[in-house]
Amino acid sequence: METYGKILLIAMPAFLVLVLLEKFYGVWKKKDTVRNMDMISSLSSGITNVTKDVLGLSIAIISYKWMVEHMALVHVKNEVLTYVVAFFALDFAGYWTHRLDHEYNFFWNAHIIHHSSEEFNLACALRQSVSVFFRIFTIFLLPAALLGVPEQVIAVVAPLHLFAQFWYHTQHISRMGFLEKIIVTPSHHRVHHAINPEYLDKNYSQIFIFWDKLFGTFQQEMNDTPPVYGITRPVQTWNPIKINFIHLWLLIKDAWLTKSWKDKFRIWLMPTGWRPADVAEKYPVYKIGDVYNFEKYEPKASTALHVWSWVQIVMVLLFISYLFGNIAGINALNASYIYIYGLFVFLSVYAYTELMDKNKYAAVWEIIKSSFGAAILFQTGDWFGASQYFSLIKYVLLVYFILSSAITVWFVMKHERENPELLLS
Repeated sequence: METYGKILLIAMPAFLVLVLLEKFYGVWKKKDTVRNMDMISSLSSGITNVTKDVLGLSIAIISYKWMVEHMALVHVKNEVLTYVVAFFALDFAGYWTHRLDHEYNFFWNAHIIHHSSEEFNLACALRQSVSVFFRIFTIFLLPAALLGVPEQVIAVVAPLHLFAQFWYHTQHISRMGFLEKIIVTPSHHRVHHAINPEYLDKNYSQIFIFWDKLFGTFQQEMNDTPPVYGITRPVQTWNPIKINFIHLWLLIKDAWLTKSWKDKFRIWLMPTGWRPADVAEKYPVYKIGDVYNFEKYEPKASTALHVWSWVQIVMVLLFISYLFGNIAGINALNASYIYIYGLFVFLSVYAYTELMDKNKYAAVWEIIKSSFGAAILFQTGDWFGASQYFSLIKYVLLVYFILSSAITVWFVMKHERENPELLLS
């Protein structure tokens, strides 16, 4: 937990700088692939994901340590070879987990957030799930366990394998020659993120593209078929927490509403997108028909709202940077504090992304978040030990909570004046 937090203290600023550089490069080249609100939504999703991971809010159905102890047939002695085997094993496991996420209704909910952006850029790489509480990924690491790869090696290689998947989420790198035959490139991954019928459910590989070629899921990017990005049932929200559970909520409703007992049970493991016939007829869900002609989600937002959204995400980045850098100290104060802190982060993201959506309840969520933050200050007299670094932190944060609530209420009132129909929604 603490080690991963320290790693993220370095990785987060690096990712943010690269995301912003891609934005500036696109503007300079007159091929801007990054919309501001979409980028903030993606960054916010990354915040919720890393917060969940650092807090350890998921468990493996079968632990890797148990598999090694009970199933190892040999033990690779060469240290370098052990790390190589671990990397390939993680990539093999990643392919099958990824494929499972795409092909079955229940598992798609864990992956929908990653494909929810209607753009394709470095920022969307940060859209990662918070909805997975029981991980099945470990099961696919069986080859590594059989070879006796130690748990500590997997723990070191796993973050590197994950971070290595960041760079190819871009439209600014074209074909890469002979590398196209070996590794996953931006061209391969553009196909994967596309909703064109020709590209759907292709290119699941994470580092080495040969898994797709071996298991029959490879598709080359075609010059006459430019990829169109997103999902066929668009989420139509900037709120990453809502997106994380939107498909699961649809499955729950469909399972409840269908009159067929068979469908109530089989809906979960049917192919992604399948719905009971009676429910689909009575409660249709919008699905993009013509991928080349649909309106991307983009609620009209003032310059002030764009700026305020950046202020809010910067504040949250500062909050989680303090959390990640001081996990041990916060945990020493009280074992429950890190989870209280995590809840505050989630409330913060939920509140300002609701405002980005121009939702009339954004003010309610902002007041809940700010009241929760103020309650922490009054209850503990500090912000999780931060006064040792800055004695006035309590007062600075209290002013922020008051101003944040007031400004959000002002925006909501402004939006309702501009769009009276929001009052009726």
